[in-house]
Amino acid sequence: MLELKLIPKFPHEIIATDEVGRGPLSGPVVIGAVRILIEDAQGLKNLLKFLKPKGVTDSKKLTPEKRLTILNKLGVQDLSYRKKNEVELKGVKVSYTTWDMDHEVIDQENILAASLRGMKEAALFLSEKRNLETTILIDGHMKLRWGKETSPWNEVPIVKGDSKSLLIGLASIIAKEKRDTYMQEMHELYPQYGFNAHFGYPTAFHRKAIAEFGPSPIHRKTFKGVREFVRNEN
Repeated sequence: MLELKLIPKFPHEIIATDEVGRGPLSGPVVIGAVRILIEDAQGLKNLLKFLKPKGVTDSKKLTPEKRLTILNKLGVQDLSYRKKNEVELKGVKVSYTTWDMDHEVIDQENILAASLRGMKEAALFLSEKRNLETTILIDGHMKLRWGKETSPWNEVPIVKGDSKSLLIGLASIIAKEKRDTYMQEMHELYPQYGFNAHFGYPTAFHRKAIAEFGPSPIHRKTFKGVREFVRNEN
């Protein structure tokens, strides 16, 4: 249980965050974040022991049916953007939220900057730090960007964190479910692109649709495979 090795003292606020959707040609990058306040090591251990047999792991390893089953078992239902929700698991209150950085932000800032900013904003939104040490677990190899500011947290980037950390894994499931649902909704508006099948990723069918119909309003116009056809439209 990786989290037990990373938390130096208690009580402790832990926030775990992950993003879904850096690779697609369309739609937002969606961040999932979960937050817990743990009083002692045993409380954290009990929570992790509860999550593991539920199947919590990297969302990319799970079918849509399995993701929904896990979220239903945990009582995680409302995935609205920028809304703080809470469930109680093994006596621990778990807050969670989703955060979107849409295609326009991605085009303005680039995908990496948008992803890191979204994770930072989601974590700030959930944090209830009251003179307690906070650790934020970040999927990937990079810390968040603060510019001239100093991070208020102990930031721990973890490569493949969605597979190694149950808390990051839960954040990834939340983000994946939210993004896939959104892209299915976009399929109803723009059925010619097949968003319900590839969710915006650059499949051969998707690339061919962009070439035939041009970019939709939710395509990332700075991405290769899209920008060529934006120029052709002008």
